[in-house]
Amino acid sequence: MEEQTLSVVQEKAVGAYTHTFKEPFSWQGHTFEELTFDFASLTGGDSLAIEEELLLLNKTAFVPALSGEYLVRMAARACTTVIQEPGGRRTRIGTDALRAMPITEYNAIIGRARNFLLSAK
Repeated sequence: MEEQTLSVVQEKAVGAYTHTFKEPFSWQGHTFEELTFDFASLTGGDSLAIEEELLLLNKTAFVPALSGEYLVRMAARACTTVIQEPGGRRTRIGTDALRAMPITEYNAIIGRARNFLLSAK
């Protein structure tokens, strides 16, 4: 019984990732020292929605794990960090924020999304 519990915890940890920025990242008046992602929480519906977004942009992801456009949308959907807007409105990071990051930070996050897809059994 303990082995099963341990393996479930291990699987959940594989899909979780906290990215700590080398330098705090500022975007639209917000500063982030880290962002948290939960790739394991995404569903087939998320994948289909990403594919639909890409089709509306006349773009195609033949192999999602190798498509930057797919992966950036996947990371945005998996990001659990919440932004507190003036007036109390809460929003989440979008692809525009990810695209605005320094390339090394962006590549680290996108690499984690890619690794998550490729590690699926």
